[in-house]
Amino acid sequence: MNKESKIYVAGHRGLVGSAIVKILRANGYNNLLLKTSKELDLRKQTEVEAFFAQERPDYVFLAAAKVGGINANNIYRAEFLYDNLMIEANIINSAYLHKVEKLLFLGSSCIYPKLCPQPMKEDYLLTGFLEPTNEPYAIAKITGIKLCENYCRQYGVNFISAMPTNLYGPQDNFDLANSHVLPALIRKFHEAKISNSKHVEVWGTGSALREFLYADDLAKALVFLMENYNDIEFINVGTGQEVAIKELALIIKAVVGYEGELKFDTSKPDGTPRKLLDTSKLNALGWQAETSLKEGIEITYKWFLDNYSDIRGK
Repeated sequence: MNKESKIYVAGHRGLVGSAIVKILRANGYNNLLLKTSKELDLRKQTEVEAFFAQERPDYVFLAAAKVGGINANNIYRAEFLYDNLMIEANIINSAYLHKVEKLLFLGSSCIYPKLCPQPMKEDYLLTGFLEPTNEPYAIAKITGIKLCENYCRQYGVNFISAMPTNLYGPQDNFDLANSHVLPALIRKFHEAKISNSKHVEVWGTGSALREFLYADDLAKALVFLMENYNDIEFINVGTGQEVAIKELALIIKAVVGYEGELKFDTSKPDGTPRKLLDTSKLNALGWQAETSLKEGIEITYKWFLDNYSDIRGK
């Protein structure tokens, strides 16, 4: 990319998209195409094709998606499959039709089998059954990978895919009904602190192991890949470090300053027992995550506090 390149960031108001915009602007890329979902419904083929025909972007970061935690994935199964299939298919096909120079598709580590060997290498895709609670979302993301791969093979385009681990940071979703575990725990601990609650409920046993990547670090990795990676095969993006949910809860509890007890609701699902990405492929290219988990949580909690009046109504 050069500084004058026209860059379309799909999903620019979400956790990942907003971080991509921030990092692009910090690096001097200011010719950005940004459309809200009200301005452009990415699920509608005619709208997406008209947008590409008019704007002719040079580069595309495909960060738009319908996302959520275990609860949302399990309840809105049809929406998670349909909406994500439509978004990615419309953008990828329009990028091909209108000769986009390069596209980066953003997937998810949930594409790997539930009982995948750890750490998860890119080669382990489609080697076992998916986690049932997020199977529709995972299938949609696998389809996006395969769309990019096969458009490359058939049409010779440069469409790459990156698979990030669990993400968090400013602009995250803190809605307790639909959010991921880390932002949900930040909100739970904060509201327990201000209400003087004696305990905070944590879903599951607390034993599940997860890897967490700060959103700005992911954005830096994606810009790095856009500039340095051109392989058809997708690539993992993560920290290479994992933490038990119980330990995560204790870190957040300390950052928030909550002094009550943890109570684990074992009737709720743990999800996949362990999810750690093998990032050796990305590390070999010269990229490493910079932000520690505690530092990232501290930054995220500060943003949460600054925006709590808006978050509280959701």
